[in-house]
Amino acid sequence: MTDIRATLRSVSLENPTVLPAGILGITAASLKRVAASGAGAVTTKSIGPQRREGHKNPVVVEVNGGLLNSVGLSCPSLEESIEELTSAVKESRVPVIASFYGRSIDEFGLVAAQVSKAKPDFIEANISCPNIEDEYGKPFGTDHRFAAAVTEKVKDSSKIPLIVKLTPNVPDIKVIAAAVEEAGADCISAINTLGPGMLIDLSSGKPVLSNRFGGMSGPAVLPVAVRCVYEIYDTVDVPIIGMGGIQSGLDAVQMLMAGASAVGIGTAVWKRGPEVFNVVSGELTRFMQVNGYRSLKDLIGRAHQ
Repeated sequence: MTDIRATLRSVSLENPTVLPAGILGITAASLKRVAASGAGAVTTKSIGPQRREGHKNPVVVEVNGGLLNSVGLSCPSLEESIEELTSAVKESRVPVIASFYGRSIDEFGLVAAQVSKAKPDFIEANISCPNIEDEYGKPFGTDHRFAAAVTEKVKDSSKIPLIVKLTPNVPDIKVIAAAVEEAGADCISAINTLGPGMLIDLSSGKPVLSNRFGGMSGPAVLPVAVRCVYEIYDTVDVPIIGMGGIQSGLDAVQMLMAGASAVGIGTAVWKRGPEVFNVVSGELTRFMQVNGYRSLKDLIGRAHQ
């Protein structure tokens, strides 16, 4: 029998597919819908310290190989977000990951403490979004010192297992991964969007996105994501949720072989609908059956042997 159950620390998933932050994760109802469609775990849209409008439309544009987006971390008030999160935790049949952000190191700790009251299975510190910057005007996840400081602050503020989400837009992602592991991260998710990128409308001669620049996601970034996960796996001992460009079960196999314990599926949900989780799990199962893999443990890190 082929076993595709996954484990993140002590949390069990029926299959390794995870809904990442920012995709259909605004309400408890949408998270329940994704769980019912076959996701092994679901992640909320990133929760912030206060209501945030985000950027004006247009904020998403389809390009060759994926999407370019600059939503701007729009979110309801912290109170509203926690209310939805509490409902999701109570009603979801799969593990719930609460993504969150802060505008400062201290604020990361404050939001983590509030979000943890809903008792999700994990909290995920989004240190990799370009809309949230450190004192040097860069995402917290681009400097190992700030990444570690945020991780330490969150660990001091919450007893819920912590995932730290990393950006690929750094010279050496291994340095950041090692820093957050040493600071107490229980898991790592990688990667956030690649970029920033830009698209220009030829008729007007102006940028297509209202914010001009956006992050790239979708199948074009898969090779970058696989490389990042491969390097992180060589560097840390904590589990990795690999994401970035996964469209099929075979893409998921690549990510698992690179070292991921679970795989995030984001842009493919926009393209193929929530049913993509069942599709990917089915394709993964068939690959394992044909090639003699009995469990995910036989796949994870295979490329390192």
